[in-house]
Amino acid sequence: MATVFGTILAFIIVFGILVFIHEFGHFFVAKLVGIRVETFSFGYGKRLVGFRRKETDYRISLVPMGGYVKFLGEAEAGAEEKAKLPHDHFMAKKRWQRFLVLVTGSVMNIVLAVVISTSVNMIGVDAPAYQDEKPVIGWIDPGSPAQKAGFWLGDEIISIDGARVKTWSDVELAIGTKPNRLIVVEVRRDSQALSLELETEKRTRYALGYAGFTGEFLTQVRMVKPDSPAEKAGLRKGDVILAVNGEPIYFYQFVGFIERHPGQELEFSVDRQGERITLRVTPKLEGKVGKIGIYQEPQTVQKQYGFFAAIKESLRENVRNAFLVIRFVRDLIVGQASTEQLGGPLEIASFSYAALRMGFLAMLSWIGLISLQLGIINLFPIPVFDGGQIFVLALEGLFRRDFSPKVRQIWMQVGFVIFVFLIVFIILNDIVKRMPNGWESLIPW
Repeated sequence: MATVFGTILAFIIVFGILVFIHEFGHFFVAKLVGIRVETFSFGYGKRLVGFRRKETDYRISLVPMGGYVKFLGEAEAGAEEKAKLPHDHFMAKKRWQRFLVLVTGSVMNIVLAVVISTSVNMIGVDAPAYQDEKPVIGWIDPGSPAQKAGFWLGDEIISIDGARVKTWSDVELAIGTKPNRLIVVEVRRDSQALSLELETEKRTRYALGYAGFTGEFLTQVRMVKPDSPAEKAGLRKGDVILAVNGEPIYFYQFVGFIERHPGQELEFSVDRQGERITLRVTPKLEGKVGKIGIYQEPQTVQKQYGFFAAIKESLRENVRNAFLVIRFVRDLIVGQASTEQLGGPLEIASFSYAALRMGFLAMLSWIGLISLQLGIINLFPIPVFDGGQIFVLALEGLFRRDFSPKVRQIWMQVGFVIFVFLIVFIILNDIVKRMPNGWESLIPW
Protein backbone atom coordinates (compact mmCIF):
# COMPACT_ATOMS: atom_id res chain seq x y z
CA MET A 1 0.00 0.00 0.00
CA ALA A 2 2.83 2.36 0.90
CA THR A 3 4.44 1.64 -2.48
CA VAL A 4 1.22 2.47 -4.36
CA PHE A 5 0.76 5.69 -2.38
CA GLY A 6 4.42 6.64 -2.91
CA THR A 7 4.18 5.96 -6.65
CA ILE A 8 1.05 8.12 -6.99
CA LEU A 9 2.64 10.89 -4.92
CA ALA A 10 5.85 10.83 -6.97
CA PHE A 11 3.86 10.93 -10.23
CA ILE A 12 1.81 13.90 -9.02
CA ILE A 13 4.96 15.79 -8.01
CA VAL A 14 6.76 15.16 -11.31
CA PHE A 15 3.81 15.64 -13.64
CA GLY A 16 2.47 18.57 -11.63
CA ILE A 17 5.75 20.48 -11.97
CA LEU A 18 6.18 19.69 -15.67
CA VAL A 19 2.60 20.55 -16.65
CA PHE A 20 2.58 23.76 -14.59
CA ILE A 21 5.88 24.97 -16.09
CA HIS A 22 4.76 24.14 -19.62
CA GLU A 23 1.33 25.73 -19.40
CA PHE A 24 2.64 28.72 -17.46
CA GLY A 25 4.89 29.44 -20.45
CA HIS A 26 1.84 29.66 -22.73
CA PHE A 27 -0.10 31.62 -20.12
CA PHE A 28 2.61 34.19 -19.40
CA VAL A 29 3.35 35.05 -23.04
CA ALA A 30 -0.37 35.13 -23.89
CA LYS A 31 -0.88 37.73 -21.15
CA LEU A 32 2.22 39.58 -22.34
CA VAL A 33 0.88 40.03 -25.88
CA GLY A 34 -2.67 40.74 -24.73
CA ILE A 35 -4.53 37.47 -25.42
CA ARG A 36 -7.39 36.56 -23.10
CA VAL A 37 -6.85 33.22 -21.33
CA GLU A 38 -10.19 31.50 -20.70
CA THR A 39 -8.95 28.27 -19.11
CA PHE A 40 -5.79 27.09 -17.34
CA SER A 41 -6.28 23.36 -16.74
CA PHE A 42 -4.26 20.58 -15.17
CA GLY A 43 -5.58 17.49 -16.93
CA TYR A 44 -8.16 17.02 -19.69
CA GLY A 45 -11.86 16.32 -19.79
CA LYS A 46 -14.47 17.07 -17.12
CA ARG A 47 -13.72 19.87 -14.67
CA LEU A 48 -13.34 18.50 -11.13
CA VAL A 49 -12.37 21.49 -8.98
CA GLY A 50 -11.04 25.00 -9.51
CA PHE A 51 -11.67 28.69 -9.16
CA ARG A 52 -12.24 31.67 -11.43
CA ARG A 53 -10.17 34.84 -11.29
CA LYS A 54 -11.12 37.64 -13.66
CA GLU A 55 -11.65 36.05 -17.11
CA THR A 56 -9.67 32.82 -16.42
CA ASP A 57 -10.95 29.49 -15.05
CA TYR A 58 -8.15 27.73 -13.15
CA ARG A 59 -9.11 24.06 -12.88
CA ILE A 60 -8.12 20.45 -12.27
CA SER A 61 -9.74 18.12 -14.80
CA LEU A 62 -10.57 14.43 -14.82
CA VAL A 63 -7.78 12.90 -16.96
CA PRO A 64 -4.31 13.74 -15.50
CA MET A 65 -2.45 13.19 -18.79
CA GLY A 66 -1.12 16.70 -19.20
CA GLY A 67 -2.85 20.06 -19.26
CA TYR A 68 -3.83 22.95 -21.48
CA VAL A 69 -4.37 26.69 -21.71
CA LYS A 70 -7.40 27.81 -23.76
CA PHE A 71 -7.29 31.25 -25.37
CA LEU A 72 -10.25 33.33 -26.47
CA GLY A 73 -11.25 32.19 -29.96
CA GLU A 74 -8.36 29.76 -30.44
CA ALA A 75 -8.89 27.73 -33.65
CA GLU A 76 -12.31 29.31 -34.22
CA ALA A 77 -11.90 32.33 -36.46
CA GLY A 78 -10.51 32.82 -39.96
CA ALA A 79 -8.92 35.69 -41.82
CA GLU A 80 -12.24 36.95 -43.19
CA GLU A 81 -13.46 37.77 -39.65
CA LYS A 82 -10.23 39.27 -38.32
CA ALA A 83 -11.29 42.91 -38.58
CA LYS A 84 -14.34 42.22 -36.39
CA LEU A 85 -12.47 40.42 -33.61
CA PRO A 86 -11.90 41.87 -30.13
CA HIS A 87 -8.33 43.00 -29.44
CA ASP A 88 -7.68 40.15 -26.95
CA HIS A 89 -8.78 37.42 -29.38
CA PHE A 90 -6.13 34.80 -30.25
CA MET A 91 -6.66 35.20 -34.00
CA ALA A 92 -6.51 38.99 -33.76
CA LYS A 93 -2.79 38.79 -33.00
CA LYS A 94 0.03 38.70 -35.51
CA ARG A 95 1.47 35.32 -36.47
CA TRP A 96 4.78 35.96 -34.72
CA GLN A 97 2.87 36.69 -31.50
CA ARG A 98 0.84 33.48 -31.81
CA PHE A 99 4.06 31.59 -32.58
CA LEU A 100 5.69 32.90 -29.37
CA VAL A 101 2.64 31.88 -27.33
CA LEU A 102 2.66 28.35 -28.77
CA VAL A 103 6.40 27.71 -28.60
CA THR A 104 7.03 29.07 -25.10
CA GLY A 105 5.55 26.01 -23.35
CA SER A 106 8.23 23.75 -24.80
CA VAL A 107 10.88 26.43 -24.34
CA MET A 108 10.02 26.59 -20.62
CA ASN A 109 10.41 22.81 -20.30
CA ILE A 110 13.79 22.90 -22.05
CA VAL A 111 14.93 25.86 -19.92
CA LEU A 112 13.83 23.99 -16.77
CA ALA A 113 15.94 20.99 -17.84
CA VAL A 114 18.99 23.23 -18.35
CA VAL A 115 18.48 25.03 -15.02
CA ILE A 116 18.07 21.77 -13.10
CA SER A 117 21.10 20.20 -14.75
CA THR A 118 23.17 23.33 -14.04
CA SER A 119 22.10 23.30 -10.38
CA VAL A 120 22.90 19.61 -9.95
CA ASN A 121 26.30 20.10 -11.59
CA MET A 122 27.09 22.93 -9.16
CA ILE A 123 25.93 20.97 -6.10
CA GLY A 124 27.95 17.96 -7.17
CA VAL A 125 26.79 14.43 -7.89
CA ASP A 126 28.29 10.97 -7.80
CA ALA A 127 28.53 9.49 -11.29
CA PRO A 128 30.05 6.24 -12.60
CA ALA A 129 33.76 6.87 -13.13
CA TYR A 130 33.84 4.88 -16.37
CA GLN A 131 31.30 7.06 -18.23
CA ASP A 132 33.91 9.61 -19.32
CA GLU A 133 36.68 7.06 -19.93
CA LYS A 134 37.95 6.05 -23.38
CA PRO A 135 35.98 2.95 -24.54
CA VAL A 136 38.71 0.31 -24.34
CA ILE A 137 37.33 -3.21 -23.82
CA GLY A 138 38.52 -4.75 -20.58
CA TRP A 139 35.99 -7.55 -20.13
CA ILE A 140 33.91 -9.70 -22.49
CA ASP A 141 30.99 -11.77 -21.26
CA PRO A 142 31.51 -15.43 -22.26
CA GLY A 143 28.98 -16.47 -24.90
CA SER A 144 27.90 -12.86 -25.50
CA PRO A 145 27.35 -11.20 -28.88
CA ALA A 146 30.73 -9.47 -28.44
CA GLN A 147 32.58 -12.77 -28.06
CA LYS A 148 30.77 -14.31 -31.04
CA ALA A 149 31.60 -11.24 -33.16
CA GLY A 150 35.33 -11.59 -32.47
CA PHE A 151 36.06 -8.69 -30.13
CA TRP A 152 39.30 -8.83 -28.14
CA LEU A 153 40.37 -7.42 -24.82
CA GLY A 154 42.14 -4.13 -25.47
CA ASP A 155 40.06 -3.20 -28.53
CA GLU A 156 39.22 0.50 -28.51
CA ILE A 157 35.77 1.28 -29.88
CA ILE A 158 35.93 4.11 -32.42
CA SER A 159 32.45 4.23 -33.96
CA ILE A 160 29.10 2.43 -33.96
CA ASP A 161 27.10 2.38 -37.21
CA GLY A 162 29.25 5.21 -38.49
CA ALA A 163 28.70 7.49 -35.47
CA ARG A 164 31.87 8.40 -33.56
CA VAL A 165 32.05 7.41 -29.87
CA LYS A 166 34.56 8.92 -27.48
CA THR A 167 33.48 7.56 -24.07
CA TRP A 168 31.75 4.58 -22.54
CA SER A 169 28.72 6.81 -22.03
CA ASP A 170 28.53 7.25 -25.82
CA VAL A 171 28.84 3.49 -26.30
CA GLU A 172 26.08 2.74 -23.76
CA LEU A 173 23.69 5.11 -25.51
CA ALA A 174 24.50 3.73 -28.96
CA ILE A 175 24.16 0.06 -27.95
CA GLY A 176 21.25 0.52 -25.53
CA THR A 177 19.04 2.07 -28.21
CA LYS A 178 19.70 -0.73 -30.72
CA PRO A 179 18.29 -4.02 -29.37
CA ASN A 180 18.21 -7.07 -31.66
CA ARG A 181 20.04 -5.18 -34.39
CA LEU A 182 22.97 -6.00 -36.64
CA ILE A 183 25.38 -3.12 -36.10
CA VAL A 184 28.84 -2.32 -37.39
CA VAL A 185 31.41 -1.49 -34.72
CA GLU A 186 34.73 -0.01 -35.75
CA VAL A 187 37.59 -0.73 -33.33
CA ARG A 188 41.27 0.09 -33.12
CA ARG A 189 43.36 -3.05 -32.56
CA ASP A 190 47.16 -2.86 -32.52
CA SER A 191 47.06 0.53 -34.27
CA GLN A 192 44.85 -0.85 -37.06
CA ALA A 193 41.17 -0.05 -37.65
CA LEU A 194 38.83 -3.04 -37.99
CA SER A 195 35.08 -3.21 -38.66
CA LEU A 196 33.18 -5.97 -36.85
CA GLU A 197 29.52 -6.89 -37.30
CA LEU A 198 27.69 -7.54 -34.04
CA GLU A 199 24.12 -8.78 -33.50
CA THR A 200 22.92 -7.14 -30.28
CA GLU A 201 20.55 -8.86 -27.88
CA LYS A 202 17.54 -7.45 -26.04
CA ARG A 203 17.79 -7.30 -22.25
CA THR A 204 15.34 -6.20 -19.51
CA ARG A 205 11.68 -5.32 -20.03
CA TYR A 206 12.80 -1.97 -21.42
CA ALA A 207 14.35 -3.75 -24.43
CA LEU A 208 17.81 -2.30 -23.94
CA GLY A 209 20.44 -3.38 -26.43
CA TYR A 210 23.19 -5.64 -25.07
CA ALA A 211 26.59 -6.38 -26.61
CA GLY A 212 28.48 -8.07 -23.78
CA PHE A 213 31.63 -5.97 -23.51
CA THR A 214 32.67 -3.41 -20.89
CA GLY A 215 35.76 -1.61 -19.73
CA GLU A 216 37.83 -2.32 -16.64
CA PHE A 217 35.21 -1.00 -14.21
CA LEU A 218 36.07 -1.40 -10.55
CA THR A 219 33.47 -2.32 -7.91
CA GLN A 220 32.48 0.16 -5.22
CA VAL A 221 30.55 -0.64 -2.05
CA ARG A 222 27.27 1.25 -2.06
CA MET A 223 25.84 -0.16 1.17
CA VAL A 224 26.86 -2.76 3.76
CA LYS A 225 24.19 -4.92 5.40
CA PRO A 226 24.27 -5.03 9.20
CA ASP A 227 25.85 -8.14 10.76
CA SER A 228 26.98 -9.39 7.34
CA PRO A 229 30.38 -10.97 6.52
CA ALA A 230 31.33 -7.67 4.85
CA GLU A 231 30.57 -5.62 7.97
CA LYS A 232 32.42 -8.07 10.23
CA ALA A 233 35.46 -7.89 7.94
CA GLY A 234 35.48 -4.08 8.05
CA LEU A 235 34.18 -3.16 4.58
CA ARG A 236 32.58 0.30 4.48
CA LYS A 237 30.39 2.30 2.16
CA GLY A 238 32.54 3.93 -0.53
CA ASP A 239 35.32 1.31 -0.47
CA VAL A 240 36.62 0.48 -3.96
CA ILE A 241 37.62 -3.17 -4.46
CA LEU A 242 40.86 -3.34 -6.45
CA ALA A 243 41.68 -7.05 -6.30
CA VAL A 244 40.67 -10.33 -4.67
CA ASN A 245 43.36 -12.86 -3.73
CA GLY A 246 45.90 -10.70 -5.53
CA GLU A 247 44.06 -10.71 -8.89
CA PRO A 248 42.33 -7.64 -10.36
CA ILE A 249 38.57 -8.11 -10.39
CA TYR A 250 36.13 -5.97 -12.30
CA PHE A 251 32.52 -5.05 -11.68
CA TYR A 252 30.87 -7.65 -13.93
CA GLN A 253 33.06 -10.44 -12.56
CA PHE A 254 32.70 -9.58 -8.90
CA VAL A 255 29.31 -11.08 -7.96
CA GLY A 256 29.95 -14.34 -9.82
CA PHE A 257 33.35 -14.73 -8.16
CA ILE A 258 31.87 -14.24 -4.68
CA GLU A 259 29.04 -16.67 -5.38
CA ARG A 260 31.53 -19.39 -6.39
CA HIS A 261 33.51 -19.18 -3.12
CA PRO A 262 31.17 -19.73 -0.15
CA GLY A 263 32.97 -20.50 3.09
CA GLN A 264 36.40 -19.57 1.68
CA GLU A 265 38.39 -16.70 3.17
CA LEU A 266 39.17 -14.13 0.48
CA GLU A 267 41.79 -11.40 0.61
CA PHE A 268 40.33 -8.07 -0.55
CA SER A 269 42.61 -5.26 -1.65
CA VAL A 270 40.59 -2.07 -1.09
CA ASP A 271 41.05 1.61 -1.87
CA ARG A 272 39.59 3.68 0.97
CA GLN A 273 39.78 7.40 0.21
CA GLY A 274 43.20 7.01 -1.38
CA GLU A 275 44.58 4.58 1.20
CA ARG A 276 45.18 0.97 0.15
CA ILE A 277 44.19 -1.56 2.81
CA THR A 278 43.77 -5.34 2.98
CA LEU A 279 40.69 -7.05 4.44
CA ARG A 280 39.79 -10.71 4.80
CA VAL A 281 36.20 -11.60 3.94
CA THR A 282 34.53 -15.02 4.05
CA PRO A 283 31.37 -15.31 1.91
CA LYS A 284 28.43 -16.90 3.72
CA LEU A 285 26.51 -19.71 2.01
CA GLU A 286 22.99 -18.53 1.18
CA GLY A 287 21.01 -21.08 -0.78
CA LYS A 288 23.60 -22.49 -3.15
CA VAL A 289 25.86 -19.45 -3.53
CA GLY A 290 28.17 -17.27 -1.49
CA LYS A 291 27.15 -13.79 -0.29
CA ILE A 292 29.05 -11.14 1.63
CA GLY A 293 26.18 -8.72 2.28
CA ILE A 294 26.84 -5.60 0.22
CA TYR A 295 25.13 -3.63 -2.50
CA GLN A 296 27.71 -2.82 -5.15
CA GLU A 297 27.96 -0.38 -8.05
CA PRO A 298 30.63 0.63 -10.58
CA GLN A 299 33.22 2.96 -9.07
CA THR A 300 31.91 6.51 -8.83
CA VAL A 301 33.49 9.94 -8.84
CA GLN A 302 31.98 13.18 -7.66
CA LYS A 303 31.47 15.72 -10.40
CA GLN A 304 31.19 19.33 -9.27
CA TYR A 305 31.49 22.43 -11.42
CA GLY A 306 31.72 26.17 -11.00
CA PHE A 307 28.85 28.34 -12.25
CA PHE A 308 29.94 28.87 -15.87
CA ALA A 309 31.39 25.36 -16.22
CA ALA A 310 28.11 23.95 -14.85
CA ILE A 311 26.12 25.86 -17.49
CA LYS A 312 28.42 24.63 -20.26
CA GLU A 313 28.17 21.02 -19.08
CA SER A 314 24.40 21.32 -18.71
CA LEU A 315 24.02 22.60 -22.26
CA ARG A 316 26.24 19.80 -23.57
CA GLU A 317 24.24 17.13 -21.72
CA ASN A 318 20.85 18.48 -22.79
CA VAL A 319 21.83 18.90 -26.45
CA ARG A 320 23.06 15.31 -26.49
CA ASN A 321 19.86 14.06 -24.81
CA ALA A 322 17.67 16.11 -27.16
CA PHE A 323 19.27 14.53 -30.24
CA LEU A 324 18.90 11.14 -28.57
CA VAL A 325 15.13 11.71 -28.28
CA ILE A 326 14.92 12.81 -31.92
CA ARG A 327 16.96 9.80 -33.13
CA PHE A 328 14.81 7.43 -31.07
CA VAL A 329 11.57 8.78 -32.55
CA ARG A 330 13.08 8.53 -36.04
CA ASP A 331 14.15 4.92 -35.40
CA LEU A 332 10.71 4.15 -33.98
CA ILE A 333 9.01 5.45 -37.13
CA VAL A 334 11.26 3.46 -39.49
CA GLY A 335 11.02 0.32 -37.34
CA GLN A 336 14.59 0.30 -36.05
CA ALA A 337 13.59 0.87 -32.40
CA SER A 338 11.28 -1.21 -30.24
CA THR A 339 8.05 0.11 -28.70
CA GLU A 340 9.18 -1.68 -25.54
CA GLN A 341 11.58 1.23 -25.05
CA LEU A 342 8.67 3.67 -24.85
CA GLY A 343 7.69 4.83 -21.38
CA GLY A 344 4.15 5.98 -20.61
CA PRO A 345 2.48 7.22 -17.43
CA LEU A 346 2.94 3.94 -15.57
CA GLU A 347 6.66 3.84 -16.33
CA ILE A 348 7.06 7.52 -15.48
CA ALA A 349 5.27 6.93 -12.17
CA SER A 350 7.47 3.90 -11.40
CA PHE A 351 10.73 5.72 -12.17
CA SER A 352 9.50 8.81 -10.31
CA TYR A 353 8.95 6.75 -7.17
CA ALA A 354 12.40 5.17 -7.51
CA ALA A 355 13.94 8.63 -7.90
CA LEU A 356 11.97 9.94 -4.91
CA ARG A 357 13.35 7.14 -2.73
CA MET A 358 16.91 7.86 -3.90
CA GLY A 359 16.75 11.43 -2.62
CA PHE A 360 16.31 15.06 -3.61
CA LEU A 361 19.07 15.25 -6.24
CA ALA A 362 17.92 12.06 -7.97
CA MET A 363 14.35 13.38 -8.09
CA LEU A 364 15.55 16.74 -9.39
CA SER A 365 17.62 15.08 -12.13
CA TRP A 366 14.67 12.89 -13.15
CA ILE A 367 12.36 15.93 -13.44
CA GLY A 368 14.98 17.65 -15.62
CA LEU A 369 15.27 14.64 -17.94
CA ILE A 370 11.50 14.24 -18.37
CA SER A 371 11.07 18.00 -18.81
CA LEU A 372 13.53 18.00 -21.71
CA GLN A 373 11.76 15.07 -23.38
CA LEU A 374 8.35 16.72 -22.94
CA GLY A 375 9.66 19.96 -24.41
CA ILE A 376 11.16 18.24 -27.47
CA ILE A 377 8.22 15.90 -28.17
CA ASN A 378 5.70 18.74 -27.87
CA LEU A 379 7.38 20.44 -30.83
CA PHE A 380 6.70 17.48 -33.15
CA PRO A 381 4.14 18.39 -35.87
CA ILE A 382 1.30 16.28 -34.43
CA PRO A 383 -2.00 18.24 -34.62
CA VAL A 384 -2.93 18.22 -30.92
CA PHE A 385 0.63 19.09 -29.82
CA ASP A 386 2.05 22.61 -29.86
CA GLY A 387 4.19 21.56 -32.81
CA GLY A 388 1.05 20.76 -34.80
CA GLN A 389 -0.30 24.28 -34.30
CA ILE A 390 3.12 25.77 -35.07
CA PHE A 391 3.10 23.74 -38.29
CA VAL A 392 -0.25 25.30 -39.24
CA LEU A 393 1.17 28.77 -38.51
CA ALA A 394 4.13 28.01 -40.77
CA LEU A 395 1.80 26.95 -43.61
CA GLU A 396 -0.30 30.08 -43.13
CA GLY A 397 2.85 32.17 -43.32
CA LEU A 398 3.87 30.33 -46.49
CA PHE A 399 0.48 30.94 -48.15
CA ARG A 400 0.20 34.44 -46.61
CA ARG A 401 -3.31 33.89 -45.26
CA ASP A 402 -5.03 32.34 -42.24
CA PHE A 403 -6.89 29.11 -42.84
CA SER A 404 -10.66 28.97 -42.45
CA PRO A 405 -12.32 27.81 -39.20
CA LYS A 406 -13.41 24.60 -40.97
CA VAL A 407 -9.84 23.67 -41.95
CA ARG A 408 -8.64 24.38 -38.43
CA GLN A 409 -11.47 22.31 -36.96
CA ILE A 410 -10.67 19.32 -39.19
CA TRP A 411 -6.98 19.59 -38.29
CA MET A 412 -7.79 19.58 -34.55
CA GLN A 413 -10.23 16.66 -34.91
CA VAL A 414 -7.56 14.62 -36.69
CA GLY A 415 -5.14 15.58 -33.95
CA PHE A 416 -7.57 14.52 -31.22
CA VAL A 417 -8.02 11.08 -32.81
CA ILE A 418 -4.24 10.67 -33.07
CA PHE A 419 -3.82 11.86 -29.47
CA VAL A 420 -6.38 9.37 -28.12
CA PHE A 421 -4.77 6.54 -30.11
CA LEU A 422 -1.31 7.44 -28.77
CA ILE A 423 -2.54 7.63 -25.17
CA VAL A 424 -4.32 4.26 -25.37
CA PHE A 425 -1.34 2.63 -27.09
CA ILE A 426 1.22 4.02 -24.61
CA ILE A 427 -0.83 2.93 -21.58
CA LEU A 428 -1.35 -0.54 -23.06
CA ASN A 429 2.37 -0.69 -23.87
CA ASP A 430 3.18 0.07 -20.21
CA ILE A 431 0.82 -2.72 -19.10
CA VAL A 432 2.02 -5.43 -21.50
CA LYS A 433 5.66 -4.80 -20.56
CA ARG A 434 4.71 -6.13 -17.14
CA MET A 435 3.17 -9.30 -18.62
CA PRO A 436 5.24 -12.46 -19.19
CA ASN A 437 4.72 -12.62 -22.98
CA GLY A 438 4.37 -8.95 -23.85
CA TRP A 439 1.71 -8.13 -26.45
CA GLU A 440 1.09 -11.85 -26.99
CA SER A 441 -0.41 -11.95 -23.48
CA LEU A 442 -3.44 -10.06 -24.83
CA ILE A 443 -4.18 -12.76 -27.43
CA PRO A 444 -6.75 -15.17 -25.91
CA TRP A 445 -5.73 -18.20 -28.00
